[in-house]
Amino acid sequence: MNEIIIETIIQVLGVTLLSPLYAGILDKLKANVSTRRGQSIFQPYYDIFKLLKKESVVSINASAVFIYSPYVVFSIYVLISFVIPVVYPQPIIFTPTVDFLGGALLFSLAAFLKIISAMDSGSNFVALGTSRAISFNFLGEATLITVFFAVALITGTNNPYVELKFAENPVYYLALDHVFASVAFFMLWLFETGKLPVESSGLAEMGMIDDALTYEYSGKLLALLKWGSYMKQYLLGSVLLNVFILPWGLQTGILGAIEDLGIMFLKWLFLIFIAVVIDTSLAKLRLYKVQDFLAVAFVISILSLIFSVIEYD
Repeated sequence: MNEIIIETIIQVLGVTLLSPLYAGILDKLKANVSTRRGQSIFQPYYDIFKLLKKESVVSINASAVFIYSPYVVFSIYVLISFVIPVVYPQPIIFTPTVDFLGGALLFSLAAFLKIISAMDSGSNFVALGTSRAISFNFLGEATLITVFFAVALITGTNNPYVELKFAENPVYYLALDHVFASVAFFMLWLFETGKLPVESSGLAEMGMIDDALTYEYSGKLLALLKWGSYMKQYLLGSVLLNVFILPWGLQTGILGAIEDLGIMFLKWLFLIFIAVVIDTSLAKLRLYKVQDFLAVAFVISILSLIFSVIEYD
């Protein structure tokens, strides 16, 4: 029991403390590829610490929903790291309480809270982004659930550590259902984490979707939302790597859990490289093409579900 607790703590600390680092490495590499010096890989940490020291300015139109939602959203991402073994190949302390679908619902709850808290500010500029987020998220959530259903049909369970063992089998890894599920989840990861070719980061009006949800926040509240977004990127990316793309190499035990942090670093360098290639080689999609992108991801996830039913019926 004590060993499981320590392994869980190692995963939670890894998700919480290392997630900003991967965002910093990604931004640094993108700048270098664009022949710019770029900011330090530790810049996300500097931003978080700077914002935590500042006072939050709240609109007079905002209610308690606006004020407390960042705390709840951040807590949800921490909770996910307690229940879903995304960087560890064995069950952790609260794994029996939630499976992959439960984790997907927690991600959806966090997204819902971000949307309603942003709308609570009463800003017209924020309303523009939230309307876009709502119109796009329904396809994203459908893709996420469909992919997990397909994987559950293949493995007979919806627990990530069991699915990881299946993915290590070359026969399953090269099967069409797994390939389609991997492609669909990768496309979903691009959208959910704001990577190109889906949208541009920053506050450019025509490309702004997720950034609008934090536009009215400042100080500690903005720090929590930024930190939570880094954790979300790390959690989804780790699931993509360990369940779909690179399901090999993870170790067990307390020392294994520590080694897994280094193994995940190498895996994340691979994912960051792919993201940078996409970011620097493909133009940003026009806004009305975002739904087409997500529709393709959803169709691919449906194909994964169909092939899993045909193959394992």
